[in-house]
Amino acid sequence: MRLDVVLRYVGMVMLFVASFMLLSAGISYVSARDSAFYPLLLSALLTALLGAFPLIFVEKKEQITNKEGFCIVVGSWLVACVVGMFPYLIWGGEFSLVNAWFESVSGFTTTGATILRDVEALPRGMQFWRMSSTWIGGMGVVMFALVILPALGRSKMTLSNVELSSLAKDNYRYRTQIIVQILLVVYVGLTIISTLLLKLAGMNWFDALAHGMSACATSGFSTKNASVAFYNSPAVNTILICIMALAGIHFGLIYGTITGKRNNIFRSEVTRSYLGYLLGGGLLIALSLYWAGLYPTIGSALMHGMFQFVSLVTSSGFATADTNTWTSFAIILLLFGSIVCACAGSTTGGIKVNRMVLAFKMMKARIRQRQHPNAVLRIKLDGVMQESEATHSVTVFIVAYMFLLLIGTVATTAFGIDLLTAFSSSVACLGNVGPGFGAVGSLDNYAGLPVAVRLIDTVLMLLGRLEIFGLIQLFFIKWWR
Repeated sequence: MRLDVVLRYVGMVMLFVASFMLLSAGISYVSARDSAFYPLLLSALLTALLGAFPLIFVEKKEQITNKEGFCIVVGSWLVACVVGMFPYLIWGGEFSLVNAWFESVSGFTTTGATILRDVEALPRGMQFWRMSSTWIGGMGVVMFALVILPALGRSKMTLSNVELSSLAKDNYRYRTQIIVQILLVVYVGLTIISTLLLKLAGMNWFDALAHGMSACATSGFSTKNASVAFYNSPAVNTILICIMALAGIHFGLIYGTITGKRNNIFRSEVTRSYLGYLLGGGLLIALSLYWAGLYPTIGSALMHGMFQFVSLVTSSGFATADTNTWTSFAIILLLFGSIVCACAGSTTGGIKVNRMVLAFKMMKARIRQRQHPNAVLRIKLDGVMQESEATHSVTVFIVAYMFLLLIGTVATTAFGIDLLTAFSSSVACLGNVGPGFGAVGSLDNYAGLPVAVRLIDTVLMLLGRLEIFGLIQLFFIKWWR
């Protein structure tokens, strides 16, 4: 493996990240040159310098190997999180070294968990950088870079194959360059639409853009301490429910629906299952809240129940209520939604609906196989025949996912954290969801957790964003042939 080639491509990604730091500095400048201007400007220059260094001294290569592509993708994510700390550390405030690392990882992995006790104390430029990091992470650090690097040629295919999971690729029938363009068009389009709708609903332009970026990235970062509950607006809640739900659908299917392709939302059994479980879960939670007397009308219970369920299923993490006060039945459903989350090919985390649908089909096939031992059974997902390797991968992923949840929970409780907080924070970080329950509830933050626990949570965030094996394989790179 050529380390110099890896560093060259990671340098390109750093230049891309630096451009958003510079844009954030521009926002700070027009906001009366607030206290974030110089930290952001200095961070942009430092990141650009670090990114330009390998470009100057490393010769351009036409092709890269799969091993190099893997190291470029994982390395880009890790380096983006490291340089993403610069603005926070230079600005100061609540950002110690660990807190800056936590906030940066949470942003780029679109987890949306925060250590900030007073989000509103941040200057506007720093607010925009938080949203920029999570917006970049939503589509993918490397996928964004592929858009602006047309000269990569065949290397684009290698990098995109590493960045996109196998489940996400199933609904694409295009060349690599077209896939990247589809992702960008749908992602940017959703962001623009959500920004305009939130502005019409009463937000100012900055808050509308910030929440639009966060919703499309399914991050949940907000400019307000009380999250979306600050606005107390049914219109804002309804718009965000729709945007979050859309952001949880495979982007290729959204594009196919808009362009009239055969491969669209209405023909996808995964999407139908996803929408069905969104509606069913939200309705069951609403009924539970109404019968418990937590809300006076079924309408208000439905609004809050649906919002919170959609928010956690799509791994967004916005909040309109303190879910710690909800019924045990509602909390269990919210935890289930935080573990499964939405669809592959979207900006969400978790196990994914695709894997759960396949798992149920595998169980059904297993039952039928025991009834008819000589039968040859085939499993299809959205009309695509699933080979034994694909079904085996689903089983291994789900087992690994649950095993990591167990490790995260046990490790967290070892530092004196109660079981509900430990389990829900592990679920929220591994699934890139953000809020959990207990001390990390929907209207709380992670600032009160011990330093070691915050570091454990950042590892879970990275494992979840890179779909577990993406990060783990980095430590076994010498085993590759």
